[in-house]
Amino acid sequence: MEKVLVDIVNCYGINSLQYEFDFTGNKSTHIIYAPNGVMKSSFANVFDDYSHDKTSSDLIFPNRTSSLRIIDSNGIDLPKESIFVIRPMENNFRSNKISTLLVNDELRKKYSEIHEKIDVEKEKLLKELKKNSGIKNGIENEIISSFNGGDLLVVLEQLSESVLDDTIYPFIKINYRKIFDEKVVAFLETGNFKIQIRKYIEKYNELVSNSPILKKEFNHYHAATVHKILNENGFFKAEHTVNLKMNGIKKEINDEKELLLLISQEKEKIFTDNTLKEIFEEIDKKISTAQLREFREYLFENKEILSELADLDQFRRKIWISYLKSNVLLYQLLMEEFRKGKIEIKKILDKARTEKTAWEEVIEIFNRRFYVPYTLKIKNKEDTVLKDEALSIEYFYKDFEGSAENVSGDLLFKVLSQGEKRTLYLLNIIFEIESRRKLGISTLYIIDDIADSFDYKNKYAIIEYLKEISDSTNFYSIILTHNFDFFRTVQDRIMGNSRYSNSYMAIKKRDKINLVVMKYKYISNPFKEWKDKLNNDSAKLLASITFARNIAEHIGDNDVFNKLTSVLHIKSLTSSITIKDLKEIYKNLFKDLATLSLDNQDKRIIDLVFEVAEEIVQSEEEIALNLENKIVLSIAIRLNSERYMIDKIRDDDFVTRITKNQTAVLYKKYKEKFPADTKSIEILDRVNLMTPENIHLNSFMYEPILDISEFHLKDMYKELVQLIREREFVEHRAEAAAANNENR
Repeated sequence: MEKVLVDIVNCYGINSLQYEFDFTGNKSTHIIYAPNGVMKSSFANVFDDYSHDKTSSDLIFPNRTSSLRIIDSNGIDLPKESIFVIRPMENNFRSNKISTLLVNDELRKKYSEIHEKIDVEKEKLLKELKKNSGIKNGIENEIISSFNGGDLLVVLEQLSESVLDDTIYPFIKINYRKIFDEKVVAFLETGNFKIQIRKYIEKYNELVSNSPILKKEFNHYHAATVHKILNENGFFKAEHTVNLKMNGIKKEINDEKELLLLISQEKEKIFTDNTLKEIFEEIDKKISTAQLREFREYLFENKEILSELADLDQFRRKIWISYLKSNVLLYQLLMEEFRKGKIEIKKILDKARTEKTAWEEVIEIFNRRFYVPYTLKIKNKEDTVLKDEALSIEYFYKDFEGSAENVSGDLLFKVLSQGEKRTLYLLNIIFEIESRRKLGISTLYIIDDIADSFDYKNKYAIIEYLKEISDSTNFYSIILTHNFDFFRTVQDRIMGNSRYSNSYMAIKKRDKINLVVMKYKYISNPFKEWKDKLNNDSAKLLASITFARNIAEHIGDNDVFNKLTSVLHIKSLTSSITIKDLKEIYKNLFKDLATLSLDNQDKRIIDLVFEVAEEIVQSEEEIALNLENKIVLSIAIRLNSERYMIDKIRDDDFVTRITKNQTAVLYKKYKEKFPADTKSIEILDRVNLMTPENIHLNSFMYEPILDISEFHLKDMYKELVQLIREREFVEHRAEAAAANNENR
């Protein structure tokens, strides 16, 4: 990702923005200072849409044709997954890559190899069980729930004794699905049906007990199963015989057909009993609905299962054990593989629980850097490490006494402050970034004021982490901010030699947004630069007056403060203060300027202000953060506005009595005297709102003036000049008219 060309047209209020970001060399980070309302959030929205394969548009003017291109230096679209947008806050964001931080590839490989062998045998068995049961989907859960288990292999192992003993479970041919259908089970659980079943079972048991061959403990199911086993194993072919005790007399059977005939005859006698038939018919009437038709037909063909329906849970288990017995070889092979791997699996799980992973390392780093009242732990660490299960996190809230209470994520979010919530969000962002680092995903991060609203401790922790990102291979960043302090700090602590070439200010024009490169290296400390160039840059000389005035105020030098105030406001001294006066003030005020020499010492400061202002206004060069130009324009605008108001008010006593907030006081008076002068009032109102913050600046905060476009100041200056010219023209005509009248 050497270069990225961004071309945006009519997306989220951005009419047009084209720029190529160069990431070659050590230029992995770019930063854009974007005043509020210019393009910051819109720029992030565009990239977010792109990363999620969504179409961007202008929400206010949706009919405008929109377009977006984000391509590399070869003209190829950037991969969607290579872009990740970091918002100031997203309550619902959870990284879907966290589990990669928990993976131990060696452990997972061993675990997978063991389970692959087990799964092969498990699938063979389940394939046959599906045939037996008629269940196509969800057979594992059905078996587990039938035995109240939690894991299929554990359940099957617990059934080992029942599956491998000699007990006969004769339900191999029963179709589980047809009996344990959800609607059928609901019907079988009704009270009336259970009464009928009990009657049926009682009569059935009575008939079986009176049979010369069958008994309650050896019913026709058992007899048929014995016949089947003997026949399949060649018992009669080997000329063996079976002795049956019938009414106290032994009867020798030496033919499988004869045995089958006796069993069938006894079964027929039982099921053709009139009383039993009547009870069955009553049951049959209750299951004649359309929803139970399939079960009714199945029950009619398999009347013998009726006696099992009194205890459905027990019947479920009997059927499954019958299936397993009929597939006993496959069952044994699975259990052999499972037991062989179980000991090794236990070792792997124990190691997975205790092993320190990248996840814990991220948490430790986070806890060291950020102050928050909560800690996090993984609830299902071994399953996440080995089985790709979704991560389940436990939150522990700590109070001032050091007590920690386990709370849900939702409750934690309710009790956290806004800053603490933002920090929790930031933790999820770090998980995402670290996961991308581990996966080796080349990523362009669009970072939208991530440190906004954080306290300074956490803000610097964020900057430290952004520094780590900038030093990472395959990680690139475009940082957006409207906080100039954060902008300067990122420049100083992260960007190194590219701090100026990769720093921009977003300037909004009528039809487009320009990203203007910061040409001035002194922006983090402009006052030193101004002091060094007082004699060869008039704009810097004039701008430095605002700073010098603040210094004089702080050290209690009222004379100097008042004199410099007369440069920034129209006072009685304003027209008499020269460059020589300024030189003497600076030599006394700043100890390192004792030998200061300035040219044109007889020149009046007010004349220099308007000279430089005119030069700036005439220049077409677009400079992003030319602080001195903006200050000179602000001073000139204020002086012009005050001069205009004073000339119109014409009350010297009133003006002389003003001791502070002069522009505001004059403006109030002007509105009182000239309420109908709406055009002038509108212009003067904007001057009064803007210039105080622009002129009264210090080294800690001069952000307001940075947010104002130089072209906006130029327009305001021109408006005031035009206003003054119109007044002068009106006055000149009035004077000329008065002179003509006198001559008459």
